[in-house]
Amino acid sequence: MKVLDIRKNGLRSIGRQLGEETTLTGCLGERYIGCALQEGILHVEGTPGNALASYLDGGTVLVDGNAQDAAADTMNAGLLAIKGSAGDALAYGMRGGRVYVLGDAGYRAGVHMKAYEDRKSILVIGGKAGSFLGEYLAGGIIIVLGLGHEGERITGYFCGNGMYAGTIYLRTDQTPLNLSDKLLKRDVDTREKESVLRPIITDFASAFSIPAEKCLEGSFIAIEADGSKSYSQLYAAV
Repeated sequence: MKVLDIRKNGLRSIGRQLGEETTLTGCLGERYIGCALQEGILHVEGTPGNALASYLDGGTVLVDGNAQDAAADTMNAGLLAIKGSAGDALAYGMRGGRVYVLGDAGYRAGVHMKAYEDRKSILVIGGKAGSFLGEYLAGGIIIVLGLGHEGERITGYFCGNGMYAGTIYLRTDQTPLNLSDKLLKRDVDTREKESVLRPIITDFASAFSIPAEKCLEGSFIAIEADGSKSYSQLYAAV
């Protein structure tokens, strides 16, 4: 494995195609780390700045710490796994791939995530999320597990506001605050939990070497757009 100190080597040493697995050390707020990475595995030590893994296009970015705002902005493919927490606007406009955050996420995570044919965006937040989670969601899957926040509300205000496709899964039995009347909330049955949630959550747990069964304990609810409401009929189904 190659080790690079960002203060000595700079971001220019990390192209879109890493020749070998690489660890980037000394990160302290530098922006655009892993931007548009197409292949290879990049380990990030420290605290990367805004737009981490933006436009990620097939590579893998593993962060041993927290991340700031706009991580995985407009991501196309690949994996971003953050061992700590993430700031605001996580996975904004994400178009494919997987984003896993072991800790919490700030406001407006998963805004306008998308899906198309066999390409589906997946965002899993291990802790809790701030307000406007999944705002204008256009496709894909968002899962919030609430690990360490059992018995608390695990989303802020206006969860799923304006969403018209995709599904938000919450490991709770509490209805999110200010849930729009254009959205439907339903309980997740055992069949859906096993067929849809288990494979994703097992992969998430594997990324952080934690027990998958702990992440699957308890009940889940699903938030989806009400197809009978007028605005949801304005968009193509995905």
